[in-house]
Amino acid sequence: MHPIIDKAGLSPNVTRLVVSAPRIALVRRPGQFVIVRLGDGAERIPLTIADADPDQGTITLVIQAVGKSTMDLAALEIGEAITDVAGPLGKETDLIDQGRAVCVGGGVGTAVVHPIAQGLHARGVEVTSIIGGRSRDRVIFEDELRRYGDVEVCTDDGSEGRHGFVTDALRDQLDAGGVDHVYAVGPVPMMRAVALLTDRYAVPTVVSLNAIMVDGTGMCGGCRVTIGGQTRYACVDGPEFDAHEVDFAQLADRLTTYRPFEQGALERRACRIPALAERSPTEAAR
Repeated sequence: MHPIIDKAGLSPNVTRLVVSAPRIALVRRPGQFVIVRLGDGAERIPLTIADADPDQGTITLVIQAVGKSTMDLAALEIGEAITDVAGPLGKETDLIDQGRAVCVGGGVGTAVVHPIAQGLHARGVEVTSIIGGRSRDRVIFEDELRRYGDVEVCTDDGSEGRHGFVTDALRDQLDAGGVDHVYAVGPVPMMRAVALLTDRYAVPTVVSLNAIMVDGTGMCGGCRVTIGGQTRYACVDGPEFDAHEVDFAQLADRLTTYRPFEQGALERRACRIPALAERSPTEAAR
C-alpha cells in the first residue's frame, strides 16, 4: 500500500498527490512514469513522476480527473492509500549537457515538463519554460518552474500572461535564436504544432506521448505508436520520442479507441455516487 502524504488542487480538474513510494523515489529519472492501481479490480493508469523526494521517500503524481478512474484517484484524501504503484517505467529523458533549452508545457503536460526542466537545470543548461492553459486558473507549476529559469505564461483568454498559444511564444524564442533543444508535453494538437514549428527552424525537439497503456511492459501492444515509419511502444521505447518523426494523426486516432467504454464507466460512476458517499474511494474501488 502507498499512503497519500499530501494533496493539493492545482486547477479545477487537476490534483497533486504526494505518495509514499521510497524505492521509486530513490531511482526515478526525468521522463519516467509509474502505473498505479487504486484497488483490486481497478484500472491501471500511467502517470508521470512529476517530482520526487528521496529523503522523504515520496513521489509526486499529478492527476487530471477526466474519466472514472482518474476521478476516483483524485478523490483520495490524505491518509488513504493506492494499492499498487509500479515503476519507474519507460526511458529517462535524453537531456542535453550544455546550451539553452526551451521546455513547453500545455495544461497538465506542464507537470510532465517539470522534471525535465529540473534535470536540465541540474546539468547547468539554461532553461526557459513556456507554459499554457485555457485560463489563469488552469495554469499549473508556474512557481516550481521558476526555480530553474525564466517562465512565460500563455492563456487562451488572456487572463494571465500572454494572450495566445504557447507556439506563439515559442516562435518568438526561435526567431531570437540561441535555442539548442525543445522539450514539449501537452495535448496532441499542441505537440504536433510545436513539432511543425521547430522543424522549420531545424531545432531538435522531444515530445512525451500520452498513448494508451495497460501493462507498461510492451506486451499488450496498446501503446504502439509510429515513429519514423516504424512501430514503437511508448511504455518501453518511450514515452519520449523525436517530435519530427511522430505520426501524430495515428496517435490522435488511437486515443479515441475506448471513448464509448470510458463514457459508459463515467455514467455508471455517476449512478453509484450516492451509494459510495459513505465509503472511502479505496473501499469503493474494490
